[in-house]
Amino acid sequence: MTLNLPRVFLSSLLFSHFLVNAQDRTTEQGEAAITDPDQECAPYTYPPVADQMGSFPPLWGPASILPDDSAALAMWNSISSNIPTSIDTKTQPPPSDYSPDDPDCWWTYDQCTTPKLSGLPPDVADAPEPATLGYGFDDGPSCAHNVFYDYLQSQNQKAIFEAFYFIGSNVASSPLEAQRALTEGHEICVHTWSHPYTKTLLQNYGTIQMIKLAVGVTPTCWRPPYGDIDDRIRSIANALGLQTIMWKYDTADASVDGTTITDETVETNYNDFLQTANSGAFNSTGAILLTHELNNFTMSEAVKYYPQLKSAFQYIVPVGVSLNKTQPYIETDYSLPTFEQYISGTVTTTGSRISPINSTSTVSSSSTSTSASSRPSSSASSTNSSSNGESAASTNAAHKAMELGSGRSLLTFFIMAFSCHIFGFLNTF
Repeated sequence: MTLNLPRVFLSSLLFSHFLVNAQDRTTEQGEAAITDPDQECAPYTYPPVADQMGSFPPLWGPASILPDDSAALAMWNSISSNIPTSIDTKTQPPPSDYSPDDPDCWWTYDQCTTPKLSGLPPDVADAPEPATLGYGFDDGPSCAHNVFYDYLQSQNQKAIFEAFYFIGSNVASSPLEAQRALTEGHEICVHTWSHPYTKTLLQNYGTIQMIKLAVGVTPTCWRPPYGDIDDRIRSIANALGLQTIMWKYDTADASVDGTTITDETVETNYNDFLQTANSGAFNSTGAILLTHELNNFTMSEAVKYYPQLKSAFQYIVPVGVSLNKTQPYIETDYSLPTFEQYISGTVTTTGSRISPINSTSTVSSSSTSTSASSRPSSSASSTNSSSNGESAASTNAAHKAMELGSGRSLLTFFIMAFSCHIFGFLNTF
């Protein structure tokens, strides 16, 4: 028999096809076992989410209330009377005629975190416990985060809990990855549906509903993209039961554009933050550092600097733990430890691993499933603290091989070994 394709190429192709389809893409456990980022980022269908997508905004599209979405309409009607109409919807950048008194407590204008409107709680911008880092990552779940999560689990032979601020479109595309965060005890918060400057109810409401659908819990915390929040947006978030989590220190890890912000900029920001911590600046009140789960670079930097952060701070905890927020979700059957419990070594939480679904997920070649890397990039300036540094960068980086482990080299080894076996088989024809 004469074959048109080179035998080794054909055998590698056959094995790669076999490997993709042999992965368990139906459960959180199965998805968490995949360590090759290309395999992990191959689109899959998770029926509990896929079957309900008609009730949600388009992936990475504008979030508005659909005409037939009675639940969202009812929600808006129930809270609209609490939303101030005297505060204009903000535009970027802040206009020159905006009052220097900042009447709307607009963070983008002057990093205001104490609302001017009565009845609103202040934003959380510090970890209240001394010598404590409130640690967390924006823009997840990344479809290629397994090696990163494995690293977090490996430290000190116990799970390290973090706060993860999830984008609704990413949860819809990678629901099993989102489930892993809950399974391993991390705190899940909302980060809007498509990472815009927040202007509407649905940017958060739709994400709350998607996290509930995909993961089974209803978050009570959120972080506005780019830090852009004023008292009108705070009123909406407060009415939705969301506590606003901000930051004062920024790595700018998601803002790398190769020109104004480079890899070296991020390294400098990490090192400046470490120097501040080592100077004793956080001995009375801790800090919150802005970092991202966005792509290979941001996660690799987190791994690189984690030992130094651990040395600089007495404790590294999720923001919710530093606030002694033991019930992070509306659901009462899941809790986090108190700060004292956590630092004493009690890191187990109530709640159980996500149960396998009854229906079968399938690997899809469709381009309708979108990963974290699909968000368009935008530019932002970088500062070492209180910066609006949450840009959407590195468009396709989430699909690159992670530098954190040997998943790709192992995959290559097995492909070659299998290729040799198939090559011998093909020679029998």
